[in-house]
This record gives sequence, C-alpha cells and structure tokens, in this order.
Amino acid sequence: MELAKIERVYTAYAKIYDRIFGKVFHEGRQSVIQNLNVQPNEKILEVGVGTGLALPMYPRHCRIVGIDFSEGMLDQAKQKAAEHRMNHVELHRMDAGAMEFPDSSFDTVVAAYVVTAVPDYRQVVNEMIRVCRPGGRIIMLNHFANDNKIIAAVEKVLSPITKHLGWRTDLALQTVLDGTPLHVARKQHVNPLRLWALVECVNEKHVNGKTHINGVKNGNGAPAYAHINSSARLSEQASGQALI
Repeated sequence: MELAKIERVYTAYAKIYDRIFGKVFHEGRQSVIQNLNVQPNEKILEVGVGTGLALPMYPRHCRIVGIDFSEGMLDQAKQKAAEHRMNHVELHRMDAGAMEFPDSSFDTVVAAYVVTAVPDYRQVVNEMIRVCRPGGRIIMLNHFANDNKIIAAVEKVLSPITKHLGWRTDLALQTVLDGTPLHVARKQHVNPLRLWALVECVNEKHVNGKTHINGVKNGNGAPAYAHINSSARLSEQASGQALI
C-alpha cells in the first residue's frame, strides 16, 4: 500500500466515515480512553486521528496532539475541534512514519485502527516508540490476525482485497511487537464479534544505556502504573536529569 494511495482512499472516506464506521468502532475508542486514567497536563499523541471521533472523549485537563496524513480526514477533525471548542487539542498533517516531533515528546501515544492501514507498520511503530517517553504508554487499537488457524487463513486470503479498501487483515500482533521494547500490560478484545484488540504497552526503551520502566504487572497479571505528573517528567527529560 503506497502512502499516496492510502491518502486518496481515506480522503474519499472523510465525509462519510463517521456514518459508516463511527458506531461500529465506537466501543473500541471509548474503551481506550476510559482506561487511560489521564493525568493533569499529560501529553497525548493520537496517531491517525482521522475525523477526530475520539477527541470529545478525552478529558480537558490533558494536552492532545493529533496527526493524520489525509487532508480530508483532518479537515473533519478540525471542524469537530472548533465545534467543541477544544483549546487543548492541536492537529497537524503529518506522516506517521516520519513524525516531526523530538524524541520522548509524549507521555502516551494512541494509534486506533492505524497499524494495519499504513505502508510500513514497522516504521510507524518505531516512530511511536521514539516520540513516547521511556516508561510511557503506547496503545494500539486494531484488528490483528486471529489466533485461530482457520480464521487466520481466511484473513490471509482476504488481505489482498482489503488492501484496496485501505487496510490489511493478515498482520499478527506478535509480528508487530517482535524486536521492539514494548511490554504488553493489557489486552482486551472489543468491537463487533471481538475481532479487534485493544493492546496497551509500556515503552521500555533505553536511555543513557539504562532501561527505564514505569509499568509493572501485579500478581494477578493486571497492569499497575506509577503515575506521576507528566509535565514534570517531560521537563526532567529536557533538562537531562535521570528518570527513576
């Protein structure tokens, strides 16, 4: 899938996207944001913000930056931001595979229905890791190849067809995570037939030769996050102080 082709497809979807996909995928978006436990001044990047369907769901005490490569989709998002007077939201046209942000700029990165709709998922995931701070969260909401071998085989057959519609169906979560410093803290199946997955990861990337982790598992396997003031955390990074 070429980037220019994807841009054309999603720009064509822009004015009808909310009516066709809005309700179908609403549960997934809502589940992402309800479980974020967003802290005051937390800086969140939404990759592939699309028409901005999720923007009104975020609390106003955080800072949101949304990017999308489709001008048509972004125009719809800007209209929503203006209608809802979202002064805490910034929107930019940008290639998710070559973001124009400094390293470790965000506390949380959200990518809803993005990973299987880009030409190079590895490049996009690496960029999300780069711009997310050490110990920050990366949340992917996406359809991944099914663990059931029969369903996975059907998805592989369908993938060449769905690529013309703007996404693929044969990408496995483990393939996405292999070789990355992402630790899965939570996984939840959402949307119709539970064929989509909400995957919350901790960014365990290295800084100054050390691995900094701000997410661990409880004894029952549930994630336990040590939330701290995000603006202070980013300020520490900017000044070169060590992260704990």
